[in-house]
Amino acid sequence: MKKGFSTKRDGFNSKLWGERVMEKGKALVIAKTTDNFIFGGYTKAGWTEDRSKWSVDYGDNGFIPDPDAFIFSLRNDKNDREPMKFPVKQEEVDYVLWYDHLGLLPSFGRGILSSDLGNEYYSDFSFERSFKGGVSNFGVSFELPDGIEQGTNEAKSYLAGSPKSWEIDELETFFI
Repeated sequence: MKKGFSTKRDGFNSKLWGERVMEKGKALVIAKTTDNFIFGGYTKAGWTEDRSKWSVDYGDNGFIPDPDAFIFSLRNDKNDREPMKFPVKQEEVDYVLWYDHLGLLPSFGRGILSSDLGNEYYSDFSFERSFKGGVSNFGVSFELPDGIEQGTNEAKSYLAGSPKSWEIDELETFFI
């Protein structure tokens, strides 16, 4: 693996993250929140501006498919949970990665309207443009642990301890 981006080395700079990951292929994104949650995602496809590789095209934005993608939780001290890996739902393969021309940032899964999160679209997890925080609606495009239902506060809080406004302590991206 080769380190492509690190907030410790590169700062909280989403533009630089985009420059370093665009068109690089396989990537592993790992985040640690200020509340000590550690989670992330893996993509075999990687982020690309090449619209011919997008499954859904919204003009300047689009989704990149990846049947081999997964997200994971490495540390979840709040609920004393073991590390787990969550595959993409087969019916959601076309909605794995989001490409946003306004500011490329790690975003895994298709966003759905979530009225309790302020009538906005949130993916399984995504980082804010400031790159210092993020939002989560876990279970939209990726499988949830047994006994947890999509749309519940437990699902939305599973990865980072809160559905939104969680803060990033560190973020690293590696290329494989």
